[in-house]
Amino acid sequence: MGLKNKDLLGLKDISKEEIQIILDTAEPMKDVIQRPIKKVPTLRGRSVINLFYEASTRTRTSFELAGKYLSADTINIATSTSSVVKGETLKDTGKTIEVMGADVVIIRHPVAGAPHMLAKHLKAAVINAGDGAHEHPTQGLLDMFTIREKKGRIEGLKIAILGDVLHSRVARSNIWGLTKMGAEVRVVGPSTLMPPEIEKLGVQVFHRVEEALDGVDVVNVLRIQLERQQKGLFPTIREYARLFGLNKERLQAAQADALVLHPGPMNRGVEISPDIADGLQSVINEQVTNGVAIRMALLYLLTGGTTSETSD
Repeated sequence: MGLKNKDLLGLKDISKEEIQIILDTAEPMKDVIQRPIKKVPTLRGRSVINLFYEASTRTRTSFELAGKYLSADTINIATSTSSVVKGETLKDTGKTIEVMGADVVIIRHPVAGAPHMLAKHLKAAVINAGDGAHEHPTQGLLDMFTIREKKGRIEGLKIAILGDVLHSRVARSNIWGLTKMGAEVRVVGPSTLMPPEIEKLGVQVFHRVEEALDGVDVVNVLRIQLERQQKGLFPTIREYARLFGLNKERLQAAQADALVLHPGPMNRGVEISPDIADGLQSVINEQVTNGVAIRMALLYLLTGGTTSETSD
């Protein structure tokens, strides 16, 4: 069994069963990454294009490695040096890429909904690598894969998402995915960084970290986007760290074996203290490895692979 749609645009619109398929497919992919020679011929002859309109290190590199480990031809298009600078529309750029024979287009764009628009015009599979403050589905999937790997399950776990929920595409994808998989999700952060009516997404809202972390199994710490401070959404970096930063004292409210996740890049000493980031409960480095496995799974499934083939 594969995925129902040709694209992965967000976790809001895919089923629990499809999430399960992606997580299950990522397991054998992780085995490939851990081999001395990280190469399988699965996608030989396929073309994967990375089209990034925003700066990215982890996500772009992760998709590039995922393609190469599966033997796909992987090309990065830097929009700062392409025809985009000359005023070419997203639709035209996508069509140009497609007529060159691309099988998968991975897009990161500052405008919410851009991947959805591109997907309507292309026969190629489109993967959303982050669109505005809307969704970042592969980050949500790799977070879920990491949690399931460490805890053995997602259903019934208490998971807190801490920080700037308002502007976070990571938070949205995590909320959609985790609630579908049966987790109890809490969000916590300053009221100025919390979307209105977010309770409607099936989460509990807190404004005190200690209350939100009481008895949780996982803490997912969001990056504070320092440019938000210029907009006056919180007083100072130091004040944010004092009131909302994850430190040893605050983490004690969680379960003794609680996991700490962070999508990166981290502002050490702001949203997370260095001793927690590098501590025994942190799975931040494993998230990066798992990101490659999840993206390999998606490239495989969206080009016609099925879970039965990976389990041979």
